[in-house]
Amino acid sequence: MTTPADRVLATGKTQVSVVVVIVTFNSADALPALLDSLGDGLEGVDRFEVVVVDNDSKDGSAEIAEDHPLRPTVIRTGRNAGYAAAINIASQRADAGAHLLILNPDLRLYPGAVKPLIEQLAMSKVGVVVPLNYKEDGSIDPTLRREPSIVTAWSDAILGGNLAARLGLGEIVGELGHYDRRRSVQWATGSALLVASEVRKIVGEWDETFFLYSEEVDYQRRIRDAGFDIVYEPRSKVMHAGAGSGTGPRLFALLTANRILYYRRHHGALRTSLFKLGVFVGHAARSWRGASHRAALMSALAPLRAAAAFVESTRSQHG
Repeated sequence: MTTPADRVLATGKTQVSVVVVIVTFNSADALPALLDSLGDGLEGVDRFEVVVVDNDSKDGSAEIAEDHPLRPTVIRTGRNAGYAAAINIASQRADAGAHLLILNPDLRLYPGAVKPLIEQLAMSKVGVVVPLNYKEDGSIDPTLRREPSIVTAWSDAILGGNLAARLGLGEIVGELGHYDRRRSVQWATGSALLVASEVRKIVGEWDETFFLYSEEVDYQRRIRDAGFDIVYEPRSKVMHAGAGSGTGPRLFALLTANRILYYRRHHGALRTSLFKLGVFVGHAARSWRGASHRAALMSALAPLRAAAAFVESTRSQHG
């Protein structure tokens, strides 16, 4: 019997090769549902391969992938290498002519989700295509983003992320009308990204210094700087459970640190100080809400130290 991974459509046309990349880190609870959805989600795709890069999970994630009927290729890093590094490992292994479909392990693909993404890559200068994400309750998950700026930082700080998003002032694109039709965007969260093979050759590797968070912001900025578009395609639909990278104060602190470090990379000292102050004020105003905001507040004071401490503690735990 032909498995989904063996499927080849004899159309007589040039066949498109897609490598599905899934980075796992203690993802055993979420991973089976994603793997189960890939067969239908990749319907109509000529050729594909599934690669799971496991960052030294302790919950059997790698074994779950190896035992799945799809028989994905499983690469064990032997350490928690970080999200960007794991993607680079998969990319180095993949054929140079293949598109990369990068998926969080807590996703599920709707039937036929991938083909519309591939169709958009056939358009000139489209470098990345992203799908419409739904939450588990069926509502739209607002995954489109604006480039971080002083305006977005202070809008989020003063108004709160939800209100700033609805008013079109925050980093999150929260106006639901933006999710109705195909459009170019500045960037989208890294839960599901189809990266063109040409972009892989021109833009190169993901920046591993971010370890986790902001690596997709950096990568998509580099894609735009190279003259390619980031395109949102609502015909492609996925469901995002939203906990693939985990939660908690340490991760929220790292997210905050990397936001500031990313901004500093592209702006001068004065603008970075104003951006950092906006982030600090936002978390200070919400520090009463819990440990995550208090951790982010401390991280905003010394982002480089906070990011380095997180990576060091992670590596020592897995070393």
